[in-house]
Amino acid sequence: MKPRPSASVPRVLAALGLSLLLLAACKKHGPEELAGAASGPAAAVRQLATHLQRNDLVGFARDAVPPDLHDRLDTAWRAGHSRWPLSELPLEDKLVPMLAALSAKDAEKTLQRSFDRQFARQDRDLKEAARTLGLFGVQYVKNEGDYTQEERDHYAQVIAALGDWAQQAPLGDPALARTTLARLAPAARRSGLTTEQDLSEAGMTASLQRLTPFFIEAKATFSRYGLPLDTTFTDLRTGLVEEKGDTATVRIHYPLGEREIDTVVSLTRRGDRWYLTDYLKHAEDVLAALPPPDVPAPAPSEPETPPSP
Repeated sequence: MKPRPSASVPRVLAALGLSLLLLAACKKHGPEELAGAASGPAAAVRQLATHLQRNDLVGFARDAVPPDLHDRLDTAWRAGHSRWPLSELPLEDKLVPMLAALSAKDAEKTLQRSFDRQFARQDRDLKEAARTLGLFGVQYVKNEGDYTQEERDHYAQVIAALGDWAQQAPLGDPALARTTLARLAPAARRSGLTTEQDLSEAGMTASLQRLTPFFIEAKATFSRYGLPLDTTFTDLRTGLVEEKGDTATVRIHYPLGEREIDTVVSLTRRGDRWYLTDYLKHAEDVLAALPPPDVPAPAPSEPETPPSP
C-alpha cells in the first residue's frame, strides 16, 4: 500500500509559497531606509531628489532655498546676474553654448560628422581619457578649488563613479551618438533658450519649465549609455546623523553606476523648513556679489529765497 501523505504537507507547502510571495513583495519596496529617515532634515534632502526624479526643476528650485531668497534669485536671474540653480550643475557655463549648438540648423548632421571624425570607434582612447580625467578630477576636488570638506568627500566619490562608468560606456558608438543627437537637438530647439538674453527675458521659473524637456532627454541619454539617473534619484536614501538647534547632519546613500555613494551633508533650518547648507551658501554668495543698485541722483535744491528787507 502506498503511504498516505500527511495532512500537514499541503499546509507546509502553502506556508512556504506564502513566505516566498512575501519575500518577493518586500524586495519590490526598494532599499532599506536609514536610521532617522523620517526626520525633517532627512525628508528635506529626499524631497529634492524626488523633484529631480519627477523632472520637476521648478519644484526643485522652489524647495532648495527659502521663499524670500528664491524671489531675490529670480530678480537677479532676470538682470543676468544669476543662473542659480543651474550654477549647481557641473560645467554650467557650457549649458547655453550646448543648447545653441544643438539648436542650430542641421545640428544633427553637423554634430554627427564632427563626432565621426573625432570619436567614432575610438573606444580605447575614450576610455583612457575617461580614466585620466577621473583620476585628475578626484585629486582636484580633494585638494584644490573652493569646496567645503563635505563637498570634497562627496564630489570625489561621484567623479570616481562617473570615471568607472565612462570606461565601460559605449562612448564611441556612432549609431548611439546618432540616436542621441536625434533626441537632444529637437528638445534643445523647443526650449528656445540659446542665449543668455533668452534666459534673462524668460526669468528663472519659465526658463526651468522650458528646459524640462531637455532635462528629460538628457537623463534618457545617460540611461542609453548605461547610467540610469532615475534609479539614482529613486533609490536615494537619507538618515539623520545629528540635529542640534537649527543645524543638522544627514547621511545620504545612493547608487551611481556600479558604485554606492555614501556621504553626509549639512542642513540649516530657516523658519520651519530645512535647507542644504551648501545650497544656501551658494545662493547667498550669488546675491552678495550683485552690483549695488543705482543710487538716484539727489534732486536739485531750491534756491534760497533772500530775506525780505
